[in-house]
Amino acid sequence: MNDNNEISALLADIPQSANALGQPAAPVTLAYFADLQCPYCRDFSLEVLPSIIERWVQTGKLRIESHALQTATHEPEVFMAQQVAALAAGRQDKAWHFIETFYAEQGEEGSGYVTDAYLRGIASQLTGLDLARWTSDRRDPELANEIAGDARAAENAGLTGTPSFLIGASGGTMNGFSPSDPTSFDVAIEGLLKGAA
Repeated sequence: MNDNNEISALLADIPQSANALGQPAAPVTLAYFADLQCPYCRDFSLEVLPSIIERWVQTGKLRIESHALQTATHEPEVFMAQQVAALAAGRQDKAWHFIETFYAEQGEEGSGYVTDAYLRGIASQLTGLDLARWTSDRRDPELANEIAGDARAAENAGLTGTPSFLIGASGGTMNGFSPSDPTSFDVAIEGLLKGAA
């Protein structure tokens, strides 16, 4: 299976911190609200996101924040477990490796495939991840609070489905953004870069 190599190559040399991918000083921020079991998020992450990462994140112009919004996962405790698992990987700057690997191996929606063993299996594929530390970080209530904060942020922004996006100049106001096709991202990012210049 070459997904891991592709993911590693895509994310190589891009700084990660907690839920963020990209240079901390990037002028534009994209907040990506998703449910790891959402098939539409999977399609976006595997088909559209790589070109956005290559064009904008690798060049230091964009940072992307991953946020959790429960849509496809039916059981709240499973949703919390899978999203916390990604954030726990983020404590070791591997959240995006976890997220992308999860999407690459996403199962049938509603089939109950997300078990503790499944999450451990994803984590065990991440090169350099300290599994013992990841396991203990998953029990940190701070990470669950972060997921709850994402839900409030989504509610305040009027986001109901996934994938959903907010975009804005980094450190400024984030606005809802509904791309009609992949080029919408380029147009929005270019517009914000012009404003920042």
